[in-house]
Amino acid sequence: MLDADIRLEWFVSFLAVVETGSFVAAAESTRRSQPRVSQHVAALEREIGQSLFDRKKRPVRLTEAGAALAVQARNVLRSLEEAEAAMAPWRGGARGIVILGSCPSASAAFVPDLLRSLAGSDPDIRVVLTEHAPLELDEALASGGVDLCLRPMSPKPAPSVASRALWAEPLVAVHADDHPLSEVPDPLPLAAIAAYPIVTIGRLDAPGAAELESYQAFQEHGLAIDAVQATNQPQTLVSLAARGIGVGVTNWLAARSSDTTGVRVRFLESSPQRRVAVCWDTARALTPAARRILQAVSEARRPAGTIPVRAHKANRVESVVPG
Repeated sequence: MLDADIRLEWFVSFLAVVETGSFVAAAESTRRSQPRVSQHVAALEREIGQSLFDRKKRPVRLTEAGAALAVQARNVLRSLEEAEAAMAPWRGGARGIVILGSCPSASAAFVPDLLRSLAGSDPDIRVVLTEHAPLELDEALASGGVDLCLRPMSPKPAPSVASRALWAEPLVAVHADDHPLSEVPDPLPLAAIAAYPIVTIGRLDAPGAAELESYQAFQEHGLAIDAVQATNQPQTLVSLAARGIGVGVTNWLAARSSDTTGVRVRFLESSPQRRVAVCWDTARALTPAARRILQAVSEARRPAGTIPVRAHKANRVESVVPG
């Protein structure tokens, strides 16, 4: 049985390791030293008498005991946040911590301006950013690991997930400057791209990968692709394309937020696109702080080079001007 004097900061450090996958990243996210985070986790393990993480794997993984404790630790901290939020009417505003999950391209192109704005408008709300692949974001929502998330709408989120569309953006091809596709005029035909190895977003062996926009764009035209590599990191995809590993197919913001030295970013024929939304799990009530962040995300200026969702028609992007 856990001692009633267990320190809440131990839970904070423990959950930070759970969310980031490493003690070093957890220290950065909590603004603590790495030895301090390790000490907190070690103290919990001594109190429980069980290992919480399998440290032989990278990223570190929860043991069965760790997974059980993570659920309860989140409940404890969430209850404290709700108690704190209940006092908001007497303080004049929402307070607390909101964990915002995001896919990497939205993190780079949208979240920085959002956080800068919130620092001025809602200084009593601390937003903790964590990056995941779309399907991992669904898991984080379901487990309570994140309160809100920014994700593409394909693959479709779980039935319990509600969403509010934010923007649409085109898919693009990325290839080395000296690639044979340089001789093909814009927009690039999908059939011409499919003739070469492809580097795509996601993970090659992930369940549901065929539902990603990059795969669907070709499937809808009866084309099969040879996906040789996949990544959720925009810069990795661009670097692979620059080295001639394959032609990258990704979303516009991913390419825009990367160093594109040595590659060309090309629009595609038929204008396949990605839709991005802010999502939350309706199975759990949002705290006042999370509701405020949801409002701020919904009202924030969309990234340059994207269009409002209301302006897209029939799965096509109209008049998108890169910016």
